[in-house]
Order: sequence, then C-alpha cells, then structure tokens
Amino acid sequence: MIVTMPSPTDAQADLIAYLDFHVEAGADAVLDERPHDRFGEADAPAPTLRRVARPAPAPRPDDQPRPLVPPPGSPPPAVAPRTFGRAASAQPDEAASDARARARGARSLDELEKILAEFDACPLRFTAKNLVFADGNPEARVMFLGEAPGADEDRIGKPFMGRSGQLLDKMMKAVGLDRSSAYIGNIVPWRPPGNRNPTPQEVAVCRPFVERQIELVDPDIIVCLGAPATQTLTGTKDGILRTRGRLFPYTLPTREVKLLATLHPAFLLRQPVQKRLAWRDFRALRALLDGKA
Repeated sequence: MIVTMPSPTDAQADLIAYLDFHVEAGADAVLDERPHDRFGEADAPAPTLRRVARPAPAPRPDDQPRPLVPPPGSPPPAVAPRTFGRAASAQPDEAASDARARARGARSLDELEKILAEFDACPLRFTAKNLVFADGNPEARVMFLGEAPGADEDRIGKPFMGRSGQLLDKMMKAVGLDRSSAYIGNIVPWRPPGNRNPTPQEVAVCRPFVERQIELVDPDIIVCLGAPATQTLTGTKDGILRTRGRLFPYTLPTREVKLLATLHPAFLLRQPVQKRLAWRDFRALRALLDGKA
C-alpha cells in the first residue's frame, strides 16, 4: 500500500526552510525545552542585585591600629645611608661655590685636571667611567667645546672619539685644522647616564672648571658646538639654529676674544642637510684665523 503524504502548506514550507537555514548555519543542537525570545530579553530591564549584609568579623588583638607617631623615648627607625661623597648632600649653590674656589686655585691645565678628578660634589662623577678632560694642543689658537661625553668618550677618556668625533675631524680637516692645531673639550667632563642631557644644576657645578680651562688655554677663538655650550658661555636663550654663525664676545682675564656658535656634529649626523650651514661656519672660522674677518 502506498501512503501519500499531504503536501505542506505554505506556512509549513516556510518553517521547514527556516529550520534548514539554521542547520546549515550550525544551529543544530537543542539547548532548552522551551524557545526563548532573545530579542525580547535584550529589551527587558536588567535584574537588580541585592546586597547581603555580612556581620563584621570580631577584632583580634593583632588587628589593633598602630600609632602613627612612635611613643616618646623610642629609638628612630634605622635607615641605611645612601651617599656618593658630597654629591648627595651638597646644595647646588654650595657645590658651585666650592667649584669656583677650587678652579681658581689651578695654575695649570694638569693641576686643573687633577683638581677636577678629585672633585666629588657633582653626582655625574660617580656614574661615569672616566673623567673626559680634553684632547688636542693646549697652545692652539682655537678651542672647540661640546656639551658632554658620550659612551665612546667615557670609555676612552677623551672628547669626541665616536662618530661625532670622526665627523668633527673631517670638518676641521676641511679648513686646515686637526687635533694638533686645536684644543677640544666639553662644558661637562663626565658622561650623564644613558647619554641624557646634563641638568642645569650639573652644568652650573661644572661651569667654573670649564671657564678656568678656557682661561688657562687662552685661545683666540672659541667654537661652541651646539646650543648647550653656546648658552652656557654666552647666556643666550636662543636655539642653535638662530645663534649658529654668530660671533659673541668672550672676556678673558687679560683680553676679549671671539666666540663662534655652530652646529654639533651629533646634530649633523641626524640632520645631514644642515651640513651646509656648518660648512659656512667653518669657513668663517678659517677667515677669522687668517685675519680676514
């Protein structure tokens, strides 16, 4: 006997197609006995949470509050001292005053270097490997001054020994100079940690030594490489792109000399397009040395 199934109605056909769609989409498992209107549940207000009050725990003897101020007669808590010579306790004004007194007592560059090596009121001394005093010829007519030593300078103990120093050597060679005809130093003789910029306090403490160093070298021309050296020795607040190429007067004990501001070699390594400006400055330096400016 052949049983003929009745054809589904249009509503049943839509329902079967709807179920087939869900099966193909992966919804082929039943999670509950009753259907849920999830769209209606989304519009329903969120259930409120009831707070259940819990009894406070009984205090224990160990939980009694401790007084913030120790009772009279009790010894103060022991604190391990952490000092680096006088650098941790000396005030900036006191350290700078001490530096001026010590720098004035130096009668030669060797004596100044020795005094600076024993000076312990600048914290940079205790984080650097070496004192970076100077390089070149102390009898030279021109003195170059940078900001502070880097990692290579700190390791070797002489200024401008890394990539910046190699570029400076090429710049000097282009105008007929080298380390035998120039004297090179920094306004801060110790490397700041991580090659950061020296703080104004660190510069102020080291400034009397570099000023005495300039007096003992007695150059005809001082070339400041970068804004920190220029600002320290001239007092200007302008950036190096505004001061480069300018001549400033610098007073020595017996005469007045010229100070030329130019770009630091490290800046030129980051901004090679600015080398044209530095070339103008070094040509002006050559003209000054030749008496043509």
